[in-house]
Amino acid sequence: MLEKMACLLLVPKRYPVPARDDRRSVSGTVPFVAAKSTPRPLPGQHQLSREFIAQHQRARIVNALAAVVSEKGYRAVTVADIVKRAGIARNTFYENFGSKEDCFLAAQQFAMSTALGRVVEAAGEIDNWPYRVEAGLAAFLRFVAEEPALARTCMVDALAAAPSSVRYYEESLQAFVSLFRLGRDVSPHGQELPETLEEALIGGVFWILYQRLMIEEAGAIEELLPELVEFALTPYLGVKAARAVAEEDDPSAATSSRA
Repeated sequence: MLEKMACLLLVPKRYPVPARDDRRSVSGTVPFVAAKSTPRPLPGQHQLSREFIAQHQRARIVNALAAVVSEKGYRAVTVADIVKRAGIARNTFYENFGSKEDCFLAAQQFAMSTALGRVVEAAGEIDNWPYRVEAGLAAFLRFVAEEPALARTCMVDALAAAPSSVRYYEESLQAFVSLFRLGRDVSPHGQELPETLEEALIGGVFWILYQRLMIEEAGAIEELLPELVEFALTPYLGVKAARAVAEEDDPSAATSSRA
């Protein structure tokens, strides 16, 4: 999934993207339900399908894990904590996941895929690369602000969880590289830039967000957009041009006139 979305970021023109599901669960996280899940039948028509029940049980468990991990930290959370928050039987948890580690990895994968999907959706509407980066960063920051529990799962607690979660975290960073690497084509000195520049920029952005999530300032994260845009674009465009993009009041208008 991450690889497919990363490839979409390389397309220099608009491309179709799936519509975003803006629903929220009671815990504030996005439902972890397949796009083609069985719709809920009307009362009295027929019983819910096993597939529908399984999908929604999985959603409750994943959302519960994200919530309790954001409160207590991965290592302190037990399966009993997850089961209690989800309001399910213990055997129901093990029907869906083999362990706490498996459940956490599922939540992490869902969170990062959702975030990258929003980046792809936003960046795909823009042809001009600097403003494409700005749109992608704005979408990512909005996800963090709207879904702090899920964001913390994939950006903070993943680093203290199991080795599989750390590996997926590293893979997630690589998924954003293609968006930034396009800047080498518009930079007057693109061929001279360090090979690891994109990894360093993405790592820097994630580290800044990590710090904000650690001190529970997710609500103010979107205010970081101008600073992060300038930070990301300066190596490619120079300080003056990067700052002009970061300070643009209406990026969409600027994009239309410069595309």
